[in-house]
Amino acid sequence: MDDPFWQYFFPELFRDQVYERKVESLGSGFIISEDGYVVTNEHVVGNAAEIIVTMTNGRRYEAHLVGSDYLTDIALLKIEGEDLPYIEFGDSDNLIVGEWVIALGNPFGLFELNDKPTVTVGVISAVDRDWGRTNDGRLYMDMIQTDAAINRGNSGGPLVNSLGQVIGMNAFIYTGSQYEQGFVGIGFAIPINKIKEVVAELRDRGQINRQYWLGIYDAQDVTPMIVAALELPVDYGVIISSLARNGPAYKAGLRQYDVIIEVQGTTVHNQREMLQVLRSSDLKVGDKIRVKAIRNGEVREFTITLEAMRNSR
Repeated sequence: MDDPFWQYFFPELFRDQVYERKVESLGSGFIISEDGYVVTNEHVVGNAAEIIVTMTNGRRYEAHLVGSDYLTDIALLKIEGEDLPYIEFGDSDNLIVGEWVIALGNPFGLFELNDKPTVTVGVISAVDRDWGRTNDGRLYMDMIQTDAAINRGNSGGPLVNSLGQVIGMNAFIYTGSQYEQGFVGIGFAIPINKIKEVVAELRDRGQINRQYWLGIYDAQDVTPMIVAALELPVDYGVIISSLARNGPAYKAGLRQYDVIIEVQGTTVHNQREMLQVLRSSDLKVGDKIRVKAIRNGEVREFTITLEAMRNSR
């Protein structure tokens, strides 16, 4: 019916129909307390209008988002219940390459068939895998590598040791590039000790405050002229031009004309490299960073405690 005659007398029949489509995504998670706190990946629940948690007994709970941290890909949920079964924490700082691990989750939505998770077994292939900042802005550091099979839908599920203690949260598999399929046997999990740290702050504040400052107002790259004027033993670094009195750097002992040459154990030749080190670190308000700087020809070490961003000098 594309006739102008009918369109004139019955316009409602020719109006564009707009349908709101409900998009569902699936993931995994695990309960960490008997009062219903649940941990999962941020990318599983981010921007969700509704979150439903289904237990292995078939019971369904509506969950609310307590807080999430996009950078570390960790989210904390809460469901209402009492005496809920929960998983015990292990210690991800004492893992041994080669020890057995078990991955649990909901790959491809198979959990919906009979309310039972999929279990795969493997070993810890490596620890302390650093991916740095990804293209989508996340930061995966100190990751656990495992060959236990992990697929789409496993994200947020627990990686447990032979004692049944959670040592990590399954996050992703290595894909090589956007044009390749995921590689079987190369999966990565976020260490549980990192998760505990983030969850504690999410539980208290609902977010991770990463709006920190060093208290350094102006700085510049070291130039040959600066090297000569200050008689520096090196020809690189970042010289502090001005800093906030009683700011974090000042409280740590840094002063005007100090030349920063190392941050968090990494040599920095210029401001760009210094910023790269800071951006590639999982830093938040209250964290401490180690700095080496030259003053009067001597290398000195400082520890700066990061403070919340200030709006004025």
